[in-house]
Amino acid sequence: MSNKLSEHFTQDELTFSQTAARKGIDNTPSPEILQNLKRLALELEEVRSLLGGNGIRISSGYRCNELNTQIGGSKTSAHMTGLAADFTVPAFGSVLEVAQAIAASNIQFDQLIHEYGTWVHIGLAAQGAAPRRQLLSIFKGTGYLPGIVSNP
Repeated sequence: MSNKLSEHFTQDELTFSQTAARKGIDNTPSPEILQNLKRLALELEEVRSLLGGNGIRISSGYRCNELNTQIGGSKTSAHMTGLAADFTVPAFGSVLEVAQAIAASNIQFDQLIHEYGTWVHIGLAAQGAAPRRQLLSIFKGTGYLPGIVSNP
């Protein structure tokens, strides 16, 4: 069985975690979560196309509950259902520029967050739910701010 989820994204890439590897956490997705990861990969293909076909560097994708707890993730994180990824696209531009381009597009995300000026978080709505297209930014000491903004 191939671990390719789409043309440019693999299951390994969307489930790899240095923390999981270091702590011996099994971050293998269930069949249901794997279906969500396929949806996520297809959405990331749209992002890649929007950003000129430049490669996307995934820093975090699926996180099992144990892994999410270990890294201090939100208890309601879309990462735990395979519906979110954190990434950068250095060949396109800054994290802010990437987030702004996605925000201005027709991509059907549920949540787009410019996080700490370091990565972009994209989350999808659950199957059958309408995407909210929520735009947020967060920086050290700010909490979540509305919109895709630069560090205040």
